[in-house]
This record gives sequence, structure tokens and C-alpha cells, in this order.
Amino acid sequence: MMESIKKLREMTGAGMMDVKKALTDAAGDEEKAVALLRERGIVKAAKKADREASDGLIRAYLSADGKTAGMVEINSETDFVARNSDFQALVGDFARHIAENGAVDGAIGMDVLSSQKFLNQEITLGDHLAENITKIGENLILNRAARFVATTGFVTTYIHQNDKIGVLVEIEGTSDAQIGKDIALHIAAERPRYLTRDEVNTTDLEKEREILTNKARNEGKPENIIEKIVAGQLSKFYEDNVLLEQKFVKDNSITITQVLPAGASIKRFARFEIGNK
Repeated sequence: MMESIKKLREMTGAGMMDVKKALTDAAGDEEKAVALLRERGIVKAAKKADREASDGLIRAYLSADGKTAGMVEINSETDFVARNSDFQALVGDFARHIAENGAVDGAIGMDVLSSQKFLNQEITLGDHLAENITKIGENLILNRAARFVATTGFVTTYIHQNDKIGVLVEIEGTSDAQIGKDIALHIAAERPRYLTRDEVNTTDLEKEREILTNKARNEGKPENIIEKIVAGQLSKFYEDNVLLEQKFVKDNSITITQVLPAGASIKRFARFEIGNK
């Protein structure tokens, strides 16, 4: 249990005894324990529980006309390899391949990507990666990739300076490149999970509703007002997780919807971060 206690303390910032009790009450289930800690008002939210013990790089490639972009995450075992110039060049080449040679628009399955001919050469991406594993001397994993092709608008890419966070965002109804840059930067910083409320996963929403309801009951709120309290708190859930409802990172007096010029819209976005699914 000590390993779970340590993990949950790092995730939530809760005290050892609170974490231990929650784990005991949850029969060792870490996810349930986090929910119990939230219900008891000990933590407001937990950091992602699905951290991966891997390093690596994220790279993006944008076509000259701003219409097509590719982004890829390749994991390495250590930061030492992530800083290796050969590895950095490899990830950059993979991003270019995805933009220029991918037939898929959107998320790309790793089985499809691995079997493609690397930059139209004879070798496949999977075999090219395997060769580099031997060359670099460390296991490398092609984790995920995406390719956006804009039909009427444009695509913006953003890679954070540490190369651990990457964003693709497609915008329609405007040609203002600065808007694209600002929104991509915002997505990198604020971690939206959905574009609109309609995209919110029903399971996630019901889980949040249950946690907030139990928390209100634990705080002794009257049953006849709990539903109203939870509805108000769910509005905050949307504000935290839905891109169009988030407060703009450069000016928290307005939302992302208000940042967009009249007639402009965000069609979709992808956000990769090393260590997060």
C-alpha cells in the first residue's frame, strides 16, 4: 500500500493519513480513493493518474501553405536520449512524413503508420524506427500521431520550448495567423479536453456529477438544494475542460469564444504531452 500512498499523495497533495484512509475505504482502488478524497473536500481535483514513466519528444511539421500539418510523439527511456541530436532529427522526420505522406486526416493508428514507406523510401517507418533503436541504444516507442488537412481554413502548430507539449489546431473563417498562434498557445497551457460541451464524454460527466453530489452531502448540504449546487459546480467543470468556454490564457476576462473574430470558428484541435495519454 505504501507505493499507492506515495503515488496518490503526489497526485493530490493530500496528507498521508487522509490518503491511507481513502485507499482503505476504496479497498486499494486508486481511482476510487481519489474520488473519495474529492468527495470529502480534501482535494479539489487530482492530477492525471495516467502518467507514463517515459521521456521523449513531440514534433510538428506544417506545410508552406499552412493547410497540412503532422504531429508525432516518440518516447525514449531517458531525457539523455531525448536531447540526442540524432533522435531529435528522427522525430522531426517522422512529423514531416506524417504531414506529407499520410493518407489519414485526424488521429493515425500506429499499425497504419508503422507500415507506411518512410518519406517514400523503400524502408517502412517501423523498420526505420527499429534501426534507430539499434543505433541509439535505447528503446523507442512510436506513441501517437495526428494529421490535419484544412479545406477552407488553416492549421497552426505549436511546440512548447521543452518539446514535451505539442498542439495542432484548425481554424476556419479567418486568415489571422496571430489568432491561430494565440489559441494554440492557450491549448498548450490550459489543457482543454473537449472543443464543445457536446463532445463531453457522458461517463466523465456522470462521474463528476456523482463526486460533486457526494461531496455536497458530506458537507451537510440540504437535499433539496444539492441538485442546484451540483449544477453550478458542473458549470465550472465545463469552464475548466471545454476549450470554447475556457478563460483565455492571455486575458482571463474573456473566453476563447470571445477571442475568435466574427465568423471564425475552431474546427478541431489535438494536444500531445509526454507522459499523458
